Amino acid sequence: MNNVKKLSDLAKTIRSKNAGTDKITFDIIFRERETYDLVKRSGALTRDSVCHILKVDPERLTDFVEYDPAYAIKFTILRVRPSGSAGDGDIFGAQQYAPFLDVEVDISA
Repeated sequence: MNNVKKLSDLAKTIRSKNAGTDKITFDIIFRERETYDLVKRSGALTRDSVCHILKVDPERLTDFVEYDPAYAIKFTILRVRPSGSAGDGDIFGAQQYAPFLDVEVDISA
């Protein structure tokens, strides 16, 4: 029996977007409480794992919230350069969520 599922199969929404000119925020939202709780218990998404997945230093992670009323895990990172500045390949921060699609979650937790 396979006890591992991709985060993209469990979450209703996985997205990223600007949070001002210097930050990108991420939202991972679930349809039901049971799946949200399962992902929280699995340890697949923690402050440390998010930094590892995004390949960012922990100092760049400004917020990490498990928001129970919305069945959501939300976190924010500091940008390397301001949105829209020279060399910014994603002005809206809307393409930064992709590494989370294939995150494996142990659903036996």
